[in-house]
Amino acid sequence: MNAPKEGFIGQSVKRREDARFLTGRGQYTDDIVLPRQTYAYFLRSPYAHARIKSVDTASAAAAEGVLGIYTGEHFRAIGGLPCGWLINSLDGSPMKEPKHPILADGKVRYVGDPVALVVAESYAEAKAAAQLIAIDYEELVPAVDTAAAKGHAGQVHEEAPDNVCYTWGCGDKAGADAAFVGAAHVTRLEFRNNRLIPNAIEPRAANAAYNASDDSYTLYTTSQNPHVARLLMCAFVLGIPEHKLRVVAPDVGGGFGSKIFLYTEETALTWASKQVGRPIKWTADRSEAFLSDAHGRDHATVAELALDAGGKFLAMRVHTTANLGAYLSTFASSVPTILYATLLAGQYTTPKIYAEVTGVFSNTAPVDAYRGAGRPEATYVVERLVETAAKELGLNPAEIRRRNFIHSFPYATPVGLTYDTGDYDATLKEVVELADVAGFAARKAVSEAKGLKRGIGYSTYIAACGLAPSNIAGALGARAGLFEAGEVRVHPTGKVTIFTGSHSHGQGHETTFAQVVADRLGIPIDDVSIEHGDTAKVLFGMGTYGSRSLSVGGTAIIKAVDKVIAKGKKIAAHLLEAADTDIEFENGVFKVAGTDKSVPFASVSLTAYVPHNYPLDKLEPGLNENAFYDPTNFTYPAGSYVCEVEVDPATGVVRVDRFSAVDDFGNIVNPMIVEGQVQGGIAQGIGQALLEHGIYDKESGQLLTGSYMDYAMPRADDLPSFNIRTSKGTPCTHNPLGVKGCGEAGAIGSPPAVINAICDALGIKDLPMPATPHTVWQAIQANR
Repeated sequence: MNAPKEGFIGQSVKRREDARFLTGRGQYTDDIVLPRQTYAYFLRSPYAHARIKSVDTASAAAAEGVLGIYTGEHFRAIGGLPCGWLINSLDGSPMKEPKHPILADGKVRYVGDPVALVVAESYAEAKAAAQLIAIDYEELVPAVDTAAAKGHAGQVHEEAPDNVCYTWGCGDKAGADAAFVGAAHVTRLEFRNNRLIPNAIEPRAANAAYNASDDSYTLYTTSQNPHVARLLMCAFVLGIPEHKLRVVAPDVGGGFGSKIFLYTEETALTWASKQVGRPIKWTADRSEAFLSDAHGRDHATVAELALDAGGKFLAMRVHTTANLGAYLSTFASSVPTILYATLLAGQYTTPKIYAEVTGVFSNTAPVDAYRGAGRPEATYVVERLVETAAKELGLNPAEIRRRNFIHSFPYATPVGLTYDTGDYDATLKEVVELADVAGFAARKAVSEAKGLKRGIGYSTYIAACGLAPSNIAGALGARAGLFEAGEVRVHPTGKVTIFTGSHSHGQGHETTFAQVVADRLGIPIDDVSIEHGDTAKVLFGMGTYGSRSLSVGGTAIIKAVDKVIAKGKKIAAHLLEAADTDIEFENGVFKVAGTDKSVPFASVSLTAYVPHNYPLDKLEPGLNENAFYDPTNFTYPAGSYVCEVEVDPATGVVRVDRFSAVDDFGNIVNPMIVEGQVQGGIAQGIGQALLEHGIYDKESGQLLTGSYMDYAMPRADDLPSFNIRTSKGTPCTHNPLGVKGCGEAGAIGSPPAVINAICDALGIKDLPMPATPHTVWQAIQANR
């Protein structure tokens, strides 16, 4: 494909990777079968909380095909899985950080906690042998409910006798309290942000192989950040020299955050592959994934908004209890703190904000980042308060937002962030027109004539994306830098291979990154290939999460491309017999300024490798550059959403009839891919609002929603035809592409829009998520 005259930026180039996916030629971890392949099965705890009195593996070890059985005692001397973010409590004390063992040792702390690893010639033999392992459990009282976990009789860890990991605060408590004293109106809500269970189309999998010839390991795994997995596993757990472990994340079928973390399974397999001397493969089945993948959300919150008589926001107070699960997952501690409370300003000029978060341990699966990671929870708090306040004060929901929008940038919020740019009035105005709010009354009348209730709900959101800069993140507790790396390798013929530390698991990097490079170099997009997901090929990288790929990973690539161009100018100057300061580069051609003398990019690249009279005393051969990029700030995408629902009062069934979204993502590289990301995010947000809820039995700790029979995922007929638009946009001011993150936006802004619409339809103040037919029907009966 040749570059259009206007370049590739802003073009809806079809995704190059889709051809292999649609024809079944993708290669996923489970597709990889290594020579002398063996298989693993993890025996998991049937109890939420129990003491392991004894483990007898003798019968299992004698079973057919078994090569090895490993339990907690084998890993006792090995480090536990690390948490990557240190949070300090209000009193300055560090969070409680109990060991997260590779396999349960002495105690199990949630249903699904891995107790034993069985390695056999086949998966069937490993599974059959696992059933022969005799474990004597002493069942203990489990702490399950988020709101009641603090001080519960079920003590999850000895290090945290009250089950509290930390009590953290953000903002001005005294100032917020004072503002509430003189407020003309206070809106107060108490609600839960329901637990979600990630369900990527590809379950987690791993295949680990030890090579005795050089004492090295190779791990194929479903990871969003293979370099981070290698770093954590080597430095903190297994003690393997980092250069002796290669981590490969091939095609990955979705992640949504659940594949960011270092898990026990891949770590145990890497260690065990040396013990058996053969490769070991494990692929989770869906029921296993429900139990063992890190879950998302699960907050219990009390929130208050103080306003003056004219509807201006004066202050906000938020107290949240966040369920961290049985162990601290890789980024678990940061999600309900740094990634949540710092977003409570939303798009508004609220002068005083105070948030206090209590992180609690419970006998449930660990809770960590899930699409949006803290930002959806914050937006839900803010937008439910704002919509409710508008109804209580008799104000139009759009008008109360306009009265409180931020208009001057950069803007320092009272919770620690500085927004560089935005135009919130513009996106709200555009979505009101797009949604045809003016025609709502007529549509409502039509619904009422059919015996249905129609409601409209608004939501405006802002997200902090990119997770940087490293020095600020480090000051806030991050235990690693949050930069990204990129390498540009120009071949002698002028073709280009890009190596990126970002990882693609559905985002379309092979297309968008190629667009950016082809546009910058002025070469055909088919001349650019993208490599990612292999620590043996890629310089380094922090992976993909937090809507950071293009703004951080793409900028690292651009910085490396610019180094290539700078060296190319020196080579071109030699070829054109000019000073390198007189060389310009445009549309794939180096030329002498003010003349018609020029040389194409491919000639320069060939000269770099076939120098002839090349000035080797001044320039090294080759045209290969790398760069690291550490942003100076987050990017701040923002948008406005409007949802319309119809509710059947006889059954409580909610139908999302219309959903309109206008987002400001700064400059857009590929509009088609951006629209797909927003659609997917909104679908997940609607799923949370109406359907999805991870529920544990409060007495036994059993997961009651452990399959698709019990955990409702959105289907096509649960979703409307989305009306999506990106605004003209306010480009990010601190990356050269002017781009902002887009991957999580839909999941951030949509849940409150849906619930606001249902509350409007029913004329009620609040409704818990998910708004299932039973929940809605109960609210209708109570409201009568």
